Amino acid sequence: MGSQDAHTDGTGRRALLGAAMLGAGGAVLGLSGTARAATAGSAGHGKGGLESLPVPTVIGHRGASGYRPEHTFGSYQLALDLGADIVEAGDLVPTRDGHLVCRHEPEIGGTTDVADHKEFADRRTTKVLDGVSVTGWFTEDFTLAELKTLRAIERIPANRPHNTLYNGRWEIPTFEEVLKWQDEQTRRRGKQVWIYPETKHPTYFRKLGLGLEERVAKLLHKHGKDRRNSPVILQSFEPTSIQRLNKLVDNPLVVLLSAANTRPFDFVETGDPRTVADLITPKGLREIAGYAQGIGPTLDLVITKKADGSLDKETTLVADAHRVGLILHPYTMRNENPFLPAEYRKGTDADAYGDAFGAFRRYFATGIDGVFTDNPDTGVLARQDFVNR
Repeated sequence: MGSQDAHTDGTGRRALLGAAMLGAGGAVLGLSGTARAATAGSAGHGKGGLESLPVPTVIGHRGASGYRPEHTFGSYQLALDLGADIVEAGDLVPTRDGHLVCRHEPEIGGTTDVADHKEFADRRTTKVLDGVSVTGWFTEDFTLAELKTLRAIERIPANRPHNTLYNGRWEIPTFEEVLKWQDEQTRRRGKQVWIYPETKHPTYFRKLGLGLEERVAKLLHKHGKDRRNSPVILQSFEPTSIQRLNKLVDNPLVVLLSAANTRPFDFVETGDPRTVADLITPKGLREIAGYAQGIGPTLDLVITKKADGSLDKETTLVADAHRVGLILHPYTMRNENPFLPAEYRKGTDADAYGDAFGAFRRYFATGIDGVFTDNPDTGVLARQDFVNR
């Protein structure tokens, strides 16, 4: 594990990131999105760590979740097949016996067939999760052996009815299985496979005695993936989780940012009055740069939206973040109409595709360093179009 004095103020890793950004197209020099993207094809030659990633980076959101039930090896595998540079594998939540598994949320009623298992009917309960009452089945109430009897299902069948074909095909993966899969895929494909796990609700789980960060660090250390050039980027919506990880590992770290008027739940718990709007000021970004290498903002923080859902004004976030050496990996691009800005929708069908290429082009033009997408193949083609325009 990384020691505290190895990166007491994050300066070493910020310097590394600065070099990476210069190598990946000069974002910190303020070059245009086109100029930076044009270097994507040569970004990886002779370089390691973040420098090896093309810009803009295409990140498979929970795998290729536009085509397969999310957080399954079927989804992860397809993301690589479709050209994703990084696979978000996965959102990490604990079991009752302390194992880390990959689920979007600890409540698994919407992502597994647990409701069909009569033996677990009495596990259905209501809990307060980050201040919100949630009813269902929770990973922390199951052992790993019990969770392995479940199978994944499509989370949003109204938007992705075609994905329901694959309901029941894959089990819930553990984080350790993902780390082994990463090595296997790297060997098979002859190039380094990257993953981008997230600590989910870390304050909630710490209060249950199931701290996430120490478990993540222990597994990364066991598999030799806790170093600054390791192909594992760690992310969280709670800044204090990233600060904790900064003391345990040397991996690249990213703070996720929700809507501007929201507060990270760890801030709520500790009485910190700041909102995301405070974190994306030049002062807030400088603070984040002291312990992290990037931010993962919602796309609405990059370009705001009008009341009708169409794009409005580009903010200064990209320039402000690059000025302090932070990369930006916003979330989430999806092909279906309901998830696209209004001007890029085609028709009104909830599962129909809109002009996703146009939306990708608009966001790439802001100079972002990458994007999370449920449709990695669309993202890869959109990047190709953007670089060659």
